[in-house]
Amino acid sequence: MVETTVTSKAWSFFMISSRSRTFVLSLSSAIMAFAFLGGYLGQALAKDDTYQHLRVFEDVVSLVLNNYVEPVDVQQAMQGAMRGLADGLDPESSYLPPALVKTLEANDRGGPAEVGLDLTRQYYLRVVATRDGSPAAKAGVRPGDFIRAINNRPTRDISAYEGTRLLRGAPGSKVSLLVIRGNAADPHVVDLAREPMMAPEVTSRMANRTTGYIRVAEFSAESPSRLKEAVDALTKTGATRFVIDLRSNARGDLDHGVAAARLFVRNAPLAVRLARGDQREVISAAPTDGTVAAPVAILVDQGTAGAAEVFAAALADNDRADLIGIRSLGRAARQRLVKLPDQSGLWLTYLRYLTPDNRPIHETGLEPDVEVEQPEVEFGSAPPSPDATLEKALEHLGQ
Repeated sequence: MVETTVTSKAWSFFMISSRSRTFVLSLSSAIMAFAFLGGYLGQALAKDDTYQHLRVFEDVVSLVLNNYVEPVDVQQAMQGAMRGLADGLDPESSYLPPALVKTLEANDRGGPAEVGLDLTRQYYLRVVATRDGSPAAKAGVRPGDFIRAINNRPTRDISAYEGTRLLRGAPGSKVSLLVIRGNAADPHVVDLAREPMMAPEVTSRMANRTTGYIRVAEFSAESPSRLKEAVDALTKTGATRFVIDLRSNARGDLDHGVAAARLFVRNAPLAVRLARGDQREVISAAPTDGTVAAPVAILVDQGTAGAAEVFAAALADNDRADLIGIRSLGRAARQRLVKLPDQSGLWLTYLRYLTPDNRPIHETGLEPDVEVEQPEVEFGSAPPSPDATLEKALEHLGQ
């Protein structure tokens, strides 16, 4: 037999306990702080539907605290509600308890060594990319894998920021991951030793007699000059066209991707910054930019994210490159910390980057011009050879 409790607004108002009121006021303050971030607190709270949501939430809190079978830990419930609020926005926004806010403000990354993984949230922590030559890459962890636990700690309620910190530590220290690939029923335990990341950012070689291959593992402030050096060196070797490999590239400031695109695009829009209220700022290349005019193909996959996506979109939308591979991840936004009265905080997306044609990238990704089906790779197996995506790009450039 299921007992159903029927309540009214009046019952909720008189029966709510002092503990419930404290909880509601605390969370309402946090929600208002979140609303204030966008500069629309007055307008939002003036709407009937906003008030209605808060009233419903008050009723839910009252019912939980007064009817749940066991006494409710108010602080734990508060944090759960805040996590749910942030998780409902996008994978990069999150709720940070006070301890994590302190580490963020102190720029405490968790240690000088890492395992080479970039993470996002998709119910659990999901691998965005694996850094070239990293312990994770050597162990066979791939973009799209799910991290179910870190050192036996479930990741269901761990933000991408906290997960990244947990993967860092002292050089040589160990971390254990529980990894699931695709629909596999059996997870894999992967033990990794943390290392400083020493792999070069940009490497290059001749792919064939006339095509230069440039691997960009991540973007930084030095990316434009390093790309230019690679292009010049390959040109002297005989390259008249280039393949730029951005697969599993998810690191770097978004503006570093814009800066690197200036090398290939002249006197045209490179990206659009979108802020609240549909405020758009167009970032354009100068007439003196675009010193590299050779044909380009860009390799993309589900690990292509952030600055790499902004770079790829700038070239693709200006007909300077075709994208070869599969749809990119869709992570092209900035976040900032909004502190709450109890010293916890919301890590919130406040700015998104669009393509030059004003198309979204964040949570959408970039569709390739030439799609290349990716083979399934069993856990621990080496990627297939030859590289089908690279082969398709070389064929495409030869047309």
